[in-house]
Amino acid sequence: MAPPRRPGARPPEQPGQQGQPVQGHPQPGQQPTPGEQRQGSGQRTPERLRQRSPHGAHAAPGPVRESLEPGQPPWATEPESSFSTWARRFFRGLVVAVLLLAAISGIRSWVSPNRTPDTVVGSQNSYPVEEARAIATRYAISYLSWDEQNPEARPAQVGLDLAAGLDSRAGWNGRGKQVAVTAYPGEVKVDPGGVVAKVDVRVRVQQYYLKGRAMTAGQFVWQRLSVPVARTAARVVASGPPTFVPDGRAALPENMPEAGVPDDALTAATNKDAEAFFSAYAESDNKVSAVTAPGSTIRSLNGAVKFGELKDWQVYTGNDDERRATAAVTWDGVGDTTLDQTYTLTLRRTVATDGAQRWQVAAVG
Repeated sequence: MAPPRRPGARPPEQPGQQGQPVQGHPQPGQQPTPGEQRQGSGQRTPERLRQRSPHGAHAAPGPVRESLEPGQPPWATEPESSFSTWARRFFRGLVVAVLLLAAISGIRSWVSPNRTPDTVVGSQNSYPVEEARAIATRYAISYLSWDEQNPEARPAQVGLDLAAGLDSRAGWNGRGKQVAVTAYPGEVKVDPGGVVAKVDVRVRVQQYYLKGRAMTAGQFVWQRLSVPVARTAARVVASGPPTFVPDGRAALPENMPEAGVPDDALTAATNKDAEAFFSAYAESDNKVSAVTAPGSTIRSLNGAVKFGELKDWQVYTGNDDERRATAAVTWDGVGDTTLDQTYTLTLRRTVATDGAQRWQVAAVG
């Protein structure tokens, strides 16, 4: 029994097929070679190994590779462009820089971790402070004004700024009379959440007293309120009734700037010039411009008061061209009324054409 044939195996070619010469049998006119002589003695000619082409049996043969010299590597090198070299070095340096930055940031976060601020600065900066002052001022006037003869007027005014749904009576029992004349807003303290705030408002009110059956106007008093407000999507509203706050006196801070070292000689030399200045300062712009330093513009009080006397005058040490001075002035008002005020002035040295020197007022305040 013959052994099974492997699939796809080609049978050996028979001599004389397809016009091929028979090995071992020389053609006419051809001399046998020594190898052929040996093959003709009964030995079988070895078959040549054939490599199948990926393009088929009848594909054209590929180019013949050149033989390698001794010591020559079996590959070829191609020159690399300068741009490729630069790009490779750039990206390599970029990766190293990123790794170093990440390492430094990580170490810094270990040493000094981020801390959450006590107050939300961003929400405070974005809070509508001016609108909050305007709403709180109008609400304070409405809140401190009432009249039992017209009880519906106050809720209508309070309702202009109070949040919807809150009681517009705002704690008033409907009795008495009071009129808020003027209000001045102050500090706005914004909550860290950035929604609510409290506005400090000072209000001047006139109180009325029942005398017999009629209300009689009394004195004017100042009252201080802390008005709560809230920011909504549409506008700022009063979020509830305000509270009274004491308005006491406070001492000067310890770090007040010092006036300086007195210059007694220059103080005595300029005393008469200071009196002439304040006399002109009380009357008109034309008169005050004649006694001020060249190039300075100082507006006068235009007759609102009259100059009474210069109670105190002091010039302080400084450079040779400009000095600081203070003056205590008494102004005469209507009738027998007098009022003392203190001014801070800047003196400037001027030189006349004849070489004479004078110190004149360059600025007030």
